[in-house]
Amino acid sequence: MTAPTGRVMGLDIGDRTIGIAISDPGWIIATGVTTVRRTRPADDLEALRALVEAHEITRLVVGWPLRLDGQPGEQTRKVGVLARAIREALGLPVERMDERLTTVAAERALREGGVHGRERRQVVDQVAATLILQGWLDRRQARRRRAEEDGAAG
Repeated sequence: MTAPTGRVMGLDIGDRTIGIAISDPGWIIATGVTTVRRTRPADDLEALRALVEAHEITRLVVGWPLRLDGQPGEQTRKVGVLARAIREALGLPVERMDERLTTVAAERALREGGVHGRERRQVVDQVAATLILQGWLDRRQARRRRAEEDGAAG
Protein backbone atom coordinates (compact mmCIF):
# COMPACT_ATOMS: atom_id res chain seq x y z
CA MET A 1 0.00 0.00 0.00
CA THR A 2 1.23 3.46 -0.83
CA ALA A 3 1.92 6.04 1.83
CA PRO A 4 -0.82 8.63 2.38
CA THR A 5 -0.60 11.98 0.64
CA GLY A 6 -2.81 14.94 1.41
CA ARG A 7 -5.93 14.44 3.51
CA VAL A 8 -9.09 12.43 3.05
CA MET A 9 -12.55 14.00 3.28
CA GLY A 10 -15.50 11.98 4.54
CA LEU A 11 -19.02 12.91 3.44
CA ASP A 12 -22.36 12.02 4.98
CA ILE A 13 -24.72 13.03 2.17
CA GLY A 14 -28.32 13.69 3.04
CA ASP A 15 -31.18 15.36 1.22
CA ARG A 16 -30.78 18.66 3.11
CA THR A 17 -27.20 18.63 4.39
CA ILE A 18 -23.76 17.12 3.83
CA GLY A 19 -21.73 16.33 6.94
CA ILE A 20 -18.00 16.86 6.42
CA ALA A 21 -15.04 15.28 8.21
CA ILE A 22 -11.35 15.31 7.29
CA SER A 23 -8.40 13.14 8.19
CA ASP A 24 -5.05 14.19 9.53
CA PRO A 25 -2.20 14.09 6.96
CA GLY A 26 -1.18 10.59 8.14
CA TRP A 27 -4.69 9.19 7.55
CA ILE A 28 -5.10 8.06 11.18
CA ILE A 29 -7.73 10.29 12.81
CA ALA A 30 -10.98 11.71 11.42
CA THR A 31 -12.27 15.05 12.68
CA GLY A 32 -15.64 16.65 11.99
CA VAL A 33 -15.29 19.99 10.22
CA THR A 34 -18.65 21.40 9.17
CA THR A 35 -22.07 20.72 7.77
CA VAL A 36 -22.95 22.09 4.34
CA ARG A 37 -26.60 23.07 3.90
CA ARG A 38 -27.63 21.81 0.47
CA THR A 39 -29.16 24.27 -1.96
CA ARG A 40 -28.53 23.76 -5.67
CA PRO A 41 -26.23 21.02 -7.03
CA ALA A 42 -23.81 23.60 -8.49
CA ASP A 43 -23.62 25.42 -5.14
CA ASP A 44 -23.15 22.12 -3.27
CA LEU A 45 -20.22 21.23 -5.55
CA GLU A 46 -18.69 24.69 -5.15
CA ALA A 47 -18.88 24.44 -1.34
CA LEU A 48 -17.15 21.04 -1.50
CA ARG A 49 -14.52 22.38 -3.92
CA ALA A 50 -13.67 25.20 -1.48
CA LEU A 51 -13.27 22.72 1.38
CA VAL A 52 -11.15 20.38 -0.77
CA GLU A 53 -8.80 23.23 -1.66
CA ALA A 54 -8.65 24.67 1.86
CA HIS A 55 -7.78 21.30 3.44
CA GLU A 56 -5.57 19.87 0.66
CA ILE A 57 -7.87 16.91 0.10
CA THR A 58 -6.63 14.17 -2.25
CA ARG A 59 -9.39 11.56 -1.79
CA LEU A 60 -13.04 11.46 -0.76
CA VAL A 61 -14.97 8.80 1.14
CA VAL A 62 -18.73 8.90 0.72
CA GLY A 63 -21.08 7.20 3.15
CA TRP A 64 -22.95 4.56 1.16
CA PRO A 65 -26.51 4.32 2.52
CA LEU A 66 -27.47 0.68 2.10
CA ARG A 67 -30.70 -0.59 3.63
CA LEU A 68 -30.38 -2.72 6.76
CA ASP A 69 -30.64 -5.86 4.59
CA GLY A 70 -27.52 -4.68 2.70
CA GLN A 71 -29.39 -3.83 -0.50
CA PRO A 72 -29.30 -0.43 -2.21
CA GLY A 73 -32.39 1.75 -1.99
CA GLU A 74 -33.60 5.12 -3.25
CA GLN A 75 -31.18 7.03 -1.00
CA THR A 76 -28.30 4.93 -2.37
CA ARG A 77 -29.27 6.03 -5.89
CA LYS A 78 -29.41 9.71 -4.86
CA VAL A 79 -26.02 9.54 -3.15
CA GLY A 80 -24.57 7.73 -6.19
CA VAL A 81 -25.68 10.54 -8.49
CA LEU A 82 -24.03 13.19 -6.31
CA ALA A 83 -20.90 11.06 -5.74
CA ARG A 84 -20.41 10.78 -9.52
CA ALA A 85 -20.92 14.53 -9.93
CA ILE A 86 -18.36 15.19 -7.17
CA ARG A 87 -15.80 12.86 -8.78
CA GLU A 88 -16.28 14.49 -12.18
CA ALA A 89 -16.27 18.07 -10.86
CA LEU A 90 -13.33 17.72 -8.49
CA GLY A 91 -11.27 15.10 -10.32
CA LEU A 92 -10.53 13.17 -7.13
CA PRO A 93 -10.94 9.49 -6.30
CA VAL A 94 -14.22 8.82 -4.50
CA GLU A 95 -14.58 5.67 -2.42
CA ARG A 96 -17.70 4.31 -0.75
CA MET A 97 -18.03 3.24 2.87
CA ASP A 98 -21.05 1.41 4.24
CA GLU A 99 -22.78 3.92 6.48
CA ARG A 100 -25.56 1.77 7.91
CA LEU A 101 -26.50 3.02 11.36
CA THR A 102 -23.85 5.77 11.50
CA THR A 103 -26.49 8.47 12.01
CA VAL A 104 -28.06 6.37 14.76
CA ALA A 105 -24.63 5.96 16.39
CA ALA A 106 -23.94 9.69 16.01
CA GLU A 107 -27.30 10.57 17.60
CA ARG A 108 -26.62 8.20 20.49
CA ALA A 109 -23.11 9.54 21.09
CA LEU A 110 -24.33 13.13 21.09
CA ARG A 111 -27.25 12.32 23.39
CA GLU A 112 -24.93 10.50 25.80
CA GLY A 113 -22.57 13.47 25.63
CA GLY A 114 -25.37 15.78 26.75
CA VAL A 115 -25.91 17.45 23.37
CA HIS A 116 -29.63 17.97 22.79
CA GLY A 117 -32.19 19.59 20.53
CA ARG A 118 -31.10 22.15 17.99
CA GLU A 119 -27.43 21.87 18.90
CA ARG A 120 -27.51 18.11 18.19
CA ARG A 121 -29.32 18.59 14.86
CA GLN A 122 -26.61 21.05 13.80
CA VAL A 123 -23.74 18.59 14.31
CA VAL A 124 -25.22 15.10 13.84
CA ASP A 125 -24.29 14.95 10.13
CA GLN A 126 -20.74 16.08 10.93
CA VAL A 127 -20.43 13.35 13.58
CA ALA A 128 -21.85 10.77 11.15
CA ALA A 129 -19.26 11.87 8.53
CA THR A 130 -16.56 11.45 11.17
CA LEU A 131 -17.74 7.92 11.94
CA ILE A 132 -17.83 7.05 8.22
CA LEU A 133 -14.32 8.40 7.62
CA GLN A 134 -12.87 6.89 10.79
CA GLY A 135 -14.29 3.49 9.79
CA TRP A 136 -12.63 3.80 6.38
CA LEU A 137 -9.31 4.90 7.92
CA ASP A 138 -9.39 2.03 10.46
CA ARG A 139 -10.17 -0.53 7.75
CA ARG A 140 -7.32 0.80 5.62
CA GLN A 141 -4.89 0.63 8.58
CA ALA A 142 -5.93 -2.97 9.31
CA ARG A 143 -5.31 -3.96 5.67
CA ARG A 144 -1.93 -2.23 5.75
CA ARG A 145 -0.91 -4.08 8.95
CA ARG A 146 -1.98 -7.43 7.47
CA ALA A 147 0.02 -6.72 4.29
CA GLU A 148 3.10 -5.84 6.36
CA GLU A 149 2.70 -8.99 8.46
CA ASP A 150 2.29 -11.13 5.35
CA GLY A 151 5.40 -9.51 3.83
CA ALA A 152 7.42 -10.15 6.98
CA ALA A 153 6.30 -13.78 7.08
CA GLY A 154 7.20 -14.38 3.43
